[in-house]
Amino acid sequence: MKNAIVLAAGKGTRMQSNKNKVMHEILRKPMIGMLVENLKKVDIDKIVVVTGHQKDEIEAYLGDSVDYAVQDEQKGTADAVAKATQLKDDSGSTLILFGDAALIQPDTFTQLFDAHEGHDLTIMSAQVLEPGNYRRIIRDNQGQIDHIVDFRNLTDSERNIQEISLGIFCVNNELLFKYLPEFKDDTNTEEINLTQLVKIMKTNGHKIQSLRAEDYQEFMGVNDRFQLNTSMRWLQERINAQHMYNGVTIISPIDTYIGPDVIIEPDATIYPNTHIYGKSMIRSGAIIYPNSWIENATIGENTTIDSSRITDSIVGAQTTIGPNAHIRMHSDIGNKVRIGNFVEMKNVIFEDLSRSAHLTYLGDAKVGKDVNIGCGVVTANYDGKNKYRTEIGSGSFIGSHSTLIAPVTIGENALVAAASAVSDDVEDGAMAIARTRQETKPGYGERFKNKEGK
Repeated sequence: MKNAIVLAAGKGTRMQSNKNKVMHEILRKPMIGMLVENLKKVDIDKIVVVTGHQKDEIEAYLGDSVDYAVQDEQKGTADAVAKATQLKDDSGSTLILFGDAALIQPDTFTQLFDAHEGHDLTIMSAQVLEPGNYRRIIRDNQGQIDHIVDFRNLTDSERNIQEISLGIFCVNNELLFKYLPEFKDDTNTEEINLTQLVKIMKTNGHKIQSLRAEDYQEFMGVNDRFQLNTSMRWLQERINAQHMYNGVTIISPIDTYIGPDVIIEPDATIYPNTHIYGKSMIRSGAIIYPNSWIENATIGENTTIDSSRITDSIVGAQTTIGPNAHIRMHSDIGNKVRIGNFVEMKNVIFEDLSRSAHLTYLGDAKVGKDVNIGCGVVTANYDGKNKYRTEIGSGSFIGSHSTLIAPVTIGENALVAAASAVSDDVEDGAMAIARTRQETKPGYGERFKNKEGK
């Protein structure tokens, strides 16, 4: 069996945040979510997340995708591991890591488990020039791992050791739970730390190895906002490079932010200062111009997005969006559509060949094919208590500055005259004019301009 224990009970005080540390996001995804999803990609039999501080937030986010254990009082990493009692009687290997180790890739997990075969304990290590406050790996005269020392307990000579522990252990599960009762409090921290496992395993003659990380940044946790940014940059570079290898043009990778779950097909082009997150899909030939935000959205083939925000929606092929449009809340935009400057659509079906070029709000509406929506059109969909739908038939023309007061239906090939406030249905092929007649008074303009102020 392959199991994992994810330690996520701590407060993460160095983040100086009211939010649980592992719920902080990298490229719009909480660290704990990124870690758990990567673990699931390597067929882990059971994942136990040990929660404590703000546990409700973590458990609400992860739901039933993992098992849980609770460490009510944070008394150290070994104490946290001991809470995962659902693994106590399991055989096989257990991976132990922190919930902020969000960057570890699925292939790396696979390699770690494979390398652990035939060993009782495997620890991840790295050789760094400036080990700082990291725990040091101490080796004996034969070069074998002897124990791990917390930076608080380092002697002067040990401070010069450049091999650090990355805090990730893969261990024989039966031996883990056999020896946990032997752990003792650290005299400096009054915590029961998992690093004691190395010494205990060696004393009892078990087979220990370390795996040296080629890129230690992949394994580093996040303790503060600077490290959060460092981790984001590491993942950003990796994701963008992979997209470019796959045939995507990214004009300025350092200024482009793409989440780990985004799919981009070859021959798409992404301009700088673009953000693409969530379960988004960018189809071949699409062009995403600067200052666009796309999240949980699909962009069709050869579609152009210009400085616009599109969330939880679908945009068809050969469509033009923007500049400065906003498409949201499960809108479905068809093919060969034009949505222009400062147009907002919320929960709208907007079918093929239809157009809305300027300064319009459509909410809770269905718009048929080849419809023209004039400048400044508004669907008045909310009466202060409830929201209502507007339906506009194919081939219709909605004149500029019109208000469609929902619920209302505009028939096919109908015409709504400019500046109308339409509250009644308009039948197919009809014209609706809903405005007062203009009255013109000759000479009144000059008299108004020339009158003396009082």
